[in-house]
Amino acid sequence: MKKRVLSLLSSTTEIVYALGCENLLVGRSHECDYPKSALKLPICTQPKFNVNGSSRGVDGEVKSILQNALSLYDIDENLLKKLKPDIILTQSQCEVCAVSEKDVIAVVENITGISPLIISVKPNCLEDVYNDIITIAEVLEVKNIGMDLVYSLKNRMKRTINFINHEVSLSVATIEWIDPLMAAGNWVPELIKMTGAKNLFGEPGKHSPWMEYEDLLKKDPEVIIIMPCGYDIQKSIIEIKMLPKKKDWQKIRAVKNDKVFITDGNQYFNRPGPRLVESLEILVEILNFKESNFKHNKTGWIKFNTVN
Repeated sequence: MKKRVLSLLSSTTEIVYALGCENLLVGRSHECDYPKSALKLPICTQPKFNVNGSSRGVDGEVKSILQNALSLYDIDENLLKKLKPDIILTQSQCEVCAVSEKDVIAVVENITGISPLIISVKPNCLEDVYNDIITIAEVLEVKNIGMDLVYSLKNRMKRTINFINHEVSLSVATIEWIDPLMAAGNWVPELIKMTGAKNLFGEPGKHSPWMEYEDLLKKDPEVIIIMPCGYDIQKSIIEIKMLPKKKDWQKIRAVKNDKVFITDGNQYFNRPGPRLVESLEILVEILNFKESNFKHNKTGWIKFNTVN
């Protein structure tokens, strides 16, 4: 019998598609927007906070909800009953970024007539992402395809590294949240290291750390790359406008040398799935002067105008 899969994480939805198993999907989360055909699937979740608010506003709402020991997301129980999934893909890596395993278990326990297998991913580094792909492939009974996919992703990353100009090693600050400031952690420092650049904040395999603006001034990065969690380029452009208003912003080397970039964090860097390869390609385009043919400029990243 054909399996019925509910994916509540954008990256796992992309993994299911990359495995060629999209025909098994019966539903998705509100965040699952790639590939475009996934948008046709029923939406089973909604956030309890205003995702279109400012970064400061979102941070405040999220902290308030969590302080009251509440979930950040609603899961549509009635729709879940109708969909009757055999498998639910979720995560236990971050209760802020997406529906968590705890949320799913709490809802499923209240629904009679379904007993889905709950697969929870918890990626902290690139190797975890590869392992998650294999795990999902095994559950969907396409293990060999999963192994081929991982092999292909690793090879693409190796080919991408060939475009790196090893004579250039810039110091880089990657920003995952703007107000308050947070540096990018988990797999992003690994990607930065692969480019030959020096990552100033965040450690490979560890959660993204909060930081002070003074830390940015002190480290004085040569390049600043903005990749806010859940934000596309246009939303990030609006949010980043508060940084130039801060004291001594214009004194930072990246600002003085016009090396501040905005990426589509939502579509690339924030998603631990197949498109982390494209994320590496974006970094290579930004950080290296050697010509590449990835063509992510304007769609995956832009240069931020640092001139007042």
